[in-house]
Amino acid sequence: MTETPVATDDVLRKRALEALTTARARTRLLTECVDDRELMAQHSPLMSPLVWDLAHIGNQEEQWLLRAVAGRDAIRPEIDSVYDAFEHPRAERPTLPLLSPAESRTYASDIRGRVLDVLEAHPLHGSPLVDSAFAFGMIAQHEQQHDETMLITHQLRRGPAALDAPEPPGGGAAALPAEVLVPTGPFTMGTSAEPWALDNERPAHHRRVDAFFIDTTPVTNGAFQAFVADGGYTDERWWAPEGWDQIRRHDIGAPLFWRREGGQWLRRRFGVTEPVPEDEPVLHVSWYEADAYARWAGRRLPTEAEWEKAARHDPASGRSRRYPWGDEDPTPERANLGQRHLRPAPAGAYPEGASPLGVRQLIGDVWEWTSSDFLPYPGFAPFPYREYSEVFFGPGYKVLRGGSFAVDAVACRGTFRNWDLPVRRQIFSGFRTARDA
Repeated sequence: MTETPVATDDVLRKRALEALTTARARTRLLTECVDDRELMAQHSPLMSPLVWDLAHIGNQEEQWLLRAVAGRDAIRPEIDSVYDAFEHPRAERPTLPLLSPAESRTYASDIRGRVLDVLEAHPLHGSPLVDSAFAFGMIAQHEQQHDETMLITHQLRRGPAALDAPEPPGGGAAALPAEVLVPTGPFTMGTSAEPWALDNERPAHHRRVDAFFIDTTPVTNGAFQAFVADGGYTDERWWAPEGWDQIRRHDIGAPLFWRREGGQWLRRRFGVTEPVPEDEPVLHVSWYEADAYARWAGRRLPTEAEWEKAARHDPASGRSRRYPWGDEDPTPERANLGQRHLRPAPAGAYPEGASPLGVRQLIGDVWEWTSSDFLPYPGFAPFPYREYSEVFFGPGYKVLRGGSFAVDAVACRGTFRNWDLPVRRQIFSGFRTARDA
């Protein structure tokens, strides 16, 4: 297990400032590329209006950094209920008395200015909430998570493209083995040392995993097309009962945003219609679709523990790394993160990001469904509030690991856990498969 060195307050302030600044720059990009009408619109009942996310980001920042950390009086207490994600489901948020785009920008900017004053002067030790600048890191992660949510909304919106980004680097899956053997044995799962890790990633604990094979790269569009062509969506044998019911009721026959036209598969991606690239990891599939493909292929989805062992365990030293490549932070050469590209890189990309066993693209590109329910680790303690993780534990949610091209590095690490309903398809989700050794 890696022990993270204790940083000085100056180092922590610099890190927190960089994380908050990076998140806000991305928020501006996602909310300034469309007009106010688009910001106020609900582009899908699955998502909030973009303007709700914008003011919610500011409200969470006020509640945690100005009120909880700095002990200041509330600036806009009357809007707390409006921007409470647990009080109002996404489908009804357009009916709320939302701040206008101009008011939302002013509010978020005002809060940020005050927060930077707090960051400059407040001690970063003395309580769990401020130790190692945790609350500032939590808020930076929260904003980046909503930036990912807003990017999903951009994918769902109709109309011309509003975003642009360079293409990711090429792949090279053809030269790689199809799968990698992960040997039997214990490893350290989770973390007790990562300063900005969230409660569901804690504490570090030992897990024993039997030997298994895991795909070297995520499953590609080309491989998934073979499942579709073989009647995968019309053969009940491959589907969990709830999944079979879902695709029958909603007439699902391909990943979300795909359509068949002129003898080829096309997809819509951020306002652009294009042929489905066969060498990219498949995207926008539910857990049920991933599970059905794995069964059809004679394989299975990896468990969460298997995924993390493949991503973090170093057989040579016996320790768990922060990331597949080591303990150093992500770089553009190691992983596709931070909306630097608006698509996954082809399978086999990022050789510098490979795990010790040679598994590629475990961080970034696509969130990867696992077979595991979202459950607490032994010794779990909710912090700083129950609603972050604890209320979601149980068989209703499946775990995704590894992040996607839409995730910033501050909210993605080898221990980071995401979770969602198994029906979800609008998220940037893919998968890789495994089998027993």
